[in-house]
This record gives sequence, C-alpha cells and structure tokens, in this order.
Amino acid sequence: MFIQKNKYLKDNQVTDYSVYKKRRHFIKTMAGLGLIASTGGIIQPRSAHAVGRFSTNEKPTSFDDISSYCNYYEFGTAKSDPKRNAHSLVTSPWSVVVEGECERAGRYNLEDLLKPVSIEERNYRFRCVEGWSMVIPWMGFPLATLIKRMQPTSKAKYVYFETLLDSEHMPGQRTKVLDWPYTEGLRMDEAMNPLTLLATGIYGKDLLNQNGAPLRLVVPWKYGFKSIKSIAKIRFMAEQPVNSWQKANMTEYGFYSNVNPKVNHPRWSQRKERRIGEFRKRKTLLFNGYSEQVASLYKGMDLKKNF
Repeated sequence: MFIQKNKYLKDNQVTDYSVYKKRRHFIKTMAGLGLIASTGGIIQPRSAHAVGRFSTNEKPTSFDDISSYCNYYEFGTAKSDPKRNAHSLVTSPWSVVVEGECERAGRYNLEDLLKPVSIEERNYRFRCVEGWSMVIPWMGFPLATLIKRMQPTSKAKYVYFETLLDSEHMPGQRTKVLDWPYTEGLRMDEAMNPLTLLATGIYGKDLLNQNGAPLRLVVPWKYGFKSIKSIAKIRFMAEQPVNSWQKANMTEYGFYSNVNPKVNHPRWSQRKERRIGEFRKRKTLLFNGYSEQVASLYKGMDLKKNF
C-alpha cells in the first residue's frame, strides 16, 4: 500500500481516498471530528492554521463563485459557459494514460490510480492572468506521491499533462480558439514540490465538471491556466514540452507562467488583482505569496526572460 502523508499535516487532517469517496461515511466521520457545520451538505473549510503549513489564512471564496465563474475553454470562453455546458462531460468511468520516461507506464483506471493516496485539505490562492483571483479550499494529494509511484527514470526532466479530447461532450473543442487537446507541463522539481497538488475536490465535494472533474492539477504559485483540468494523460519527458498557451501566442505566454507582478502581460498590468467577491484591488504578490516555498526553484534565473 503506497501512502505518503504530508509531514505538516496531522493524521486527522488527512482522509484516506476510499473513505473520501464513500460520501456518507466521510461526512459522518468528519462531523464526528467536529470538522463540518450543518450547511446544506457542503463541507466547509476549516481555519487555515488547522489545515497545515501550506494553506493561506485568507477567507475562502464562496462555493457559488468558485463553481460559476470559471475559465475552461473546452466549454466556452465566457466565464459562465463552463457551468452552463460542462454537464455534458462524462467523468465516470475515467482513466489516465501514463507514458514516457518511467517504469510503470500504462493506462490506469482512476479509482486504481487514486486508491493508495490520502486526501488532504488545503486553502490555496488561485490567480488568473486577467487580474482576478480566488481562495479555494481544495481536496487532493501531492503530485509527488503519484510521480514516485510511477518511478520516473533519470531521463525524466519534465512532466507533461493532457486534457481529455472529446469534442462530442466538450463543445469548445469544436472551435479553433486553441490547438486541442489542452496541454501543460512542469519541470520535475516544480512537479515534486509539496505545494503542487492533484485535486479531486473543492469544499469537501467531488470536483464539479466545470472545475476540472475528475482530476486536475493545482500549482498555486503560477497563473491558473497552468492548472490543467480533466487530466487524461501524463507523460514523463526528457525535453521541455510546449503548452497550449505557448502554442497560441509564444510572445504573451511562456513555459513557467509564475505569478510575477513585475512582468506585465503585453495587454495589461499584473501589479494588482481583484479577489472575486471584493471591490477594491490588492497588490499582486510574487509567486502568488508562496515565495518561501518556491523561490529556491528559480535561483539564478531571469524571471523576466523565463516568464
């Protein structure tokens, strides 16, 4: 049984995936620990100081905003399109292909892929390049757990991700707004950082279709488009992959996409952001406020050149 627990979380802050999936038992267990309130069945995030070192103590964005104001071009380019159109996506059964420079390549049923992991609860800032942000209580597990299980070879320097290609159920893929399927990538040390999460839920609920069900990436120090949704393929690579937004416009979008207020998008400033649900803008923080955990990854790099 392969289980890796975050050293900053206590045992009662981690939920075995099999328990997490058994919703009634999970809710009963959490209630018994005093971790949920009677709020219409939605499990509310606990205060950040009780969730672990990596969580922000900022007020979470409302569940309604998180689930209705989304970027997911496979279902349309308007923020309201994913909630309206994503119901067509079939997320069960689901499988993920693992390939490339690793010892355990193959096609994995999602339940088998996740069976050995423990689900953690983390509140992360989540910033989009257009200048808006949210604080989202994610449920998930470190990507590093899965990477170690797949046993990448010494040739693997990057991890590549690919979204499901299904134009029948993803109407946005019938358009030419991007080169489908959607692709993303991380350097191996970025992928192994304990902040990097494979998310399976929000607010204690399974991920909704419009939020990237059933499995998505969360990289909180990067812009939101790096956090690829509905993952169908993971590839370990020796060479740096090209992601979808690089393909779309190489001059505006780079590989790293780290939140850096000193690097403006060619069409707008990145120095300030508006938190969804708030009127007044706030200053954008370098690495989205996670400098302590990730700045060392980029020591000696020109963060303007490597944007």
